[in-house]
Amino acid sequence: MTSGAGAAADADGGPAHRVDGYADLRSYAAIGDGRTVALIASDGTVDWFPVPNLDSPPVFAAILDAADGGDIRLRPLGEYTTRRRYVTGTNVLQTTFTTATGRVRMTDALVTGVAGRLPWAELARRVDGVSGSVEMEWSVTPGTLLGTASPWIEDTLHGPVIRVDGFLLGVAGFNHGASTPSGTAMTGAFTTSEESRHELVLTATEREPLRLVDADIVDRGIDRTVDNWKSWSKEFSYEGQWADAVLRSALALKLLIYSPTGSIAAAATTSLPESWTEGKNWDYRFAWVRDLAYTVRALIRFGLREETHAAVSWMLKTIRANGPELSIFYALDGGVPNEVSNPEVPGWRDIGEVVLGNAAQGQLQLGVYGDLFDVVRAYVDDGNVLDADTARLLSSIADRACDSWHLRDAGMWELEETQHYTSSKLGCWQALDCAAHLAEVGQLPSDGVRWAAERDRIREWVETNGWSEARQSYVMYPGSEKLDASVLLHAGSGFDRGPRMAATIDAIDAELGRGPLVYRYSGMEEEEGTFVACAFWVAGALACVGRTDEAKARMDELVGLANDVGLYAEQMDATTHEFLGNLPQALSHLALINAAITIEELG
Repeated sequence: MTSGAGAAADADGGPAHRVDGYADLRSYAAIGDGRTVALIASDGTVDWFPVPNLDSPPVFAAILDAADGGDIRLRPLGEYTTRRRYVTGTNVLQTTFTTATGRVRMTDALVTGVAGRLPWAELARRVDGVSGSVEMEWSVTPGTLLGTASPWIEDTLHGPVIRVDGFLLGVAGFNHGASTPSGTAMTGAFTTSEESRHELVLTATEREPLRLVDADIVDRGIDRTVDNWKSWSKEFSYEGQWADAVLRSALALKLLIYSPTGSIAAAATTSLPESWTEGKNWDYRFAWVRDLAYTVRALIRFGLREETHAAVSWMLKTIRANGPELSIFYALDGGVPNEVSNPEVPGWRDIGEVVLGNAAQGQLQLGVYGDLFDVVRAYVDDGNVLDADTARLLSSIADRACDSWHLRDAGMWELEETQHYTSSKLGCWQALDCAAHLAEVGQLPSDGVRWAAERDRIREWVETNGWSEARQSYVMYPGSEKLDASVLLHAGSGFDRGPRMAATIDAIDAELGRGPLVYRYSGMEEEEGTFVACAFWVAGALACVGRTDEAKARMDELVGLANDVGLYAEQMDATTHEFLGNLPQALSHLALINAAITIEELG
């Protein structure tokens, strides 16, 4: 619970107030509609909302530019406390505000239609009076598209609408007070009473006509959206330990599935810093093959057929369309993004720079071979069949992996220094192990003999060059004493579940661990926060080497470090557990899911 106007909440309920207009990253909850995601701070402010697509220029981006980024506010006047939760089994958020005079419940949803997502973005904010009376205020203040456009309000035959470059926004509602244009914003106020209902609705389109909605219909749409999410959750199959955390993580992943294509975004935001100083800001609104691989495996384990097929089909079609070389990530629409720009806005708490695009695109990352083939193997083993074109494509990629594994690359962590990274060689081992298996079951047009032979050569290389007797650990690259937590992924892949992997876990915990949290690799404690996914990789690896009790204890600690609504960012401060990096982060939630399932299966 939090107190004070504009207050936010951390996972323990303590205050995390705004600093210069910026809320703590831990204070954000996410809602979505299969096309975009909005982030809502615990004071009821929408600080991030790109419309109509997740990767559109953000009309509301106060999380990166408190002064001019734009936001949507709805909250009590004066002092208040808050408590919030997701409606069970949904991505619909409820926030309860309590003041000295009364209590209200606010329900936030990105509304879905009768037949799925709407063809426009529709943010609905319902306020129900619970007790007493509460004076509420609201505003819809569009931003400058990160310093590239000036919004204006135009009076039309159907009332005022907001224009920002090619974006068109309408504000509607009922019992929400007069919509008053104020500069470039729309504002209003109202007072609740017991059992009163009030609605504020924002609709948005990009370079197309705007649908001006009936707020009563939208109100019914909120209930339909709740039902739609609950129907999806009923298809979700997991009843093991940490079931609530696993379902919440699955729902967070569902927010990041871009339904128009089936691609999966790595995160919903850009440029949220991984460091308390400048230089660690990235754009993650793209589809990494790595994240898709982990997502598909989780979706298969949950029995979710539609998302699995959509993601696999999108990935294979996209690789074929942009080949022959593999990219490490793609745009959500299936293209290969190459441009990077830096808008002149301050960034969250003035920790710039803000980045649109991702410069890692041109890197060689050998681990992507393992990610691709892991997806396909899981898909085939789940009872599906490859088409002839895909089989030929994969065979040619497996042949390239046979030659490419000898090369230096940028590694999983997209490093500037190319090396013979151990985890990259392990990714190639995984790719050829999966390819040989697919050939064995008749899904690839090859006998798989070369793939199996090269797989065995990679194993010999890793066991000889990737292991340090002095460190009693797999190391980051030959001749180095540095440790790399990504090696732990290959306990799960089956490369090593014996004494060497067990010793590596201990070495990583001793050097990179901070309580239950873990840094990515040696030296990162001076540059950034701990990496949430790595901590869950430790838990999963512990289960793989037979240390189930330790794995469960680690999971208990990590599940307790989510924010108050069960979400994770990319990183956490090792001491304060404040969130760092983009959020919600697919890899963090995927690591939680896969660790929980691995512990259950092996325990």
